[in-house]
This record gives sequence, C-alpha cells and structure tokens, in this order.
Amino acid sequence: MLALLKLGCLIVYAAGLAAFAGAWHGPVATGTQYLAAAFIAIHVIELPFFFAALRTYRGSLASSVLQALLFGALHSLPLLRAARA
Repeated sequence: MLALLKLGCLIVYAAGLAAFAGAWHGPVATGTQYLAAAFIAIHVIELPFFFAALRTYRGSLASSVLQALLFGALHSLPLLRAARA
C-alpha cells in the first residue's frame, strides 16, 4: 500500500512537470501543476518536524531528506515507528 501511495506521488510530480513543460494545456494541466507544487510545499513544511526521524535512516541523510521532500510522511512515518519499537 505504501509503495502505491509513493507511486501516486511520483505520478503527480511527473504529470505536473509535463504540464509545466507544455506537454499539455488547459485547466486540468494547470490544476496538476498546482497540485504538484502544493505537494512539494507541504513536504518542505513537514521536513523540520520529521528531521530527527530522518537521521535514523540507514542510508545517507541526503537521500533521506530527498525522499522526505518527494514522499513526505510516507517516508518519515515508518522511520518514526521503527525508532519507537
């Protein structure tokens, strides 16, 4: 389930980027651009709240921050659960 939600985030980003690049036009394209921008903005706001959990990631901190920017709580919450267990 988590992988499907992450895939959904990637699809939103890809569609927003395609609309921004001019691959399609119209109200749906504009809405997709706004949705992708809102996802990024929300994930940037989440970053300071989850930073302690991001430091527990097995990989590099940069990789964990990048995944948090892309996926937000979908990346951070499993790290919090593992830290509490």
